[in-house]
Amino acid sequence: MQTGILYACSAYFIWGLIPLYFKALKHVPALEILTHRMVWSLVFLSVVLVVRQQWRWLGPALRNPRVVGFFAASAAVLSINWFIYIWAVNDGRVVDASLGYFINPLVNVLFGYFLLKERLRGGQWVAIGVAALGVVWLTVQAGQLPWIGLLLAASFGSYGLLRKTAPLGALEGLALETMLLTPFAAAYIGWLVFHGQSEFVAGDGQTQTLLLLAGPITAIPLLLFAAGARRIPMTLLGMLQYIGPTLQMGLGVFLWHEPFNQTKLIGFALIWSALLLYTLEGFWAGRRVRTAVA
Repeated sequence: MQTGILYACSAYFIWGLIPLYFKALKHVPALEILTHRMVWSLVFLSVVLVVRQQWRWLGPALRNPRVVGFFAASAAVLSINWFIYIWAVNDGRVVDASLGYFINPLVNVLFGYFLLKERLRGGQWVAIGVAALGVVWLTVQAGQLPWIGLLLAASFGSYGLLRKTAPLGALEGLALETMLLTPFAAAYIGWLVFHGQSEFVAGDGQTQTLLLLAGPITAIPLLLFAAGARRIPMTLLGMLQYIGPTLQMGLGVFLWHEPFNQTKLIGFALIWSALLLYTLEGFWAGRRVRTAVA
């Protein structure tokens, strides 16, 4: 249990502090960062698979059109999520991006209800209603939908939905996703180099090093998360996941002084209240089940 908590917390802390990494690359276009993230993630994951001698799954997976199509879809959704997040951070909208990951658990619940036909308890519906009220409040006050947060929540929720029914494990699935994305990413990087527009080639040593680190920075928290998820209950894992967006929002407000006025605070407070209600309701329901089993 303690090891699992350490793994999960480490993953969420890395994800919470990852805006610092993207801010250090704010002079690099978001699409170029994204493509380097794909390529160097594959390189890093390939090393991990070689060290662990974990390649036997690859041949059968590539020969199965259903598996390839499945992970092509999850790779597309993941790349959309990555691009929006990188762009938002480098555009000075870290707080708006953090909103997406606060909303994400409730989006997962809705996906489970509408797409997986899972039943929702009354407390879960109340939590979703309070969160929806927060989104409506932010929309009315800003005069537009909080589209960055909603797109991030929807894309990551879709990715989670696809991976929930995935025929491969966390490491193998991520490796196959990056393998499918890398040809397009490498082609775009080659185009930038050919036209003299590559920040990697023209950049200094620090820029090149940071882009090379995109691989381990992407893969390590995912591997830590997978290791933690196998060792601790899902309810505890669900509570720990708020470490990431909380750190992200703190960086946006206190380090980069992004606007966070009373109006935005009210909207976030409604969403935080929904998350608290959802978490407490989950604990209560879990206790009832354990009592009934006992």
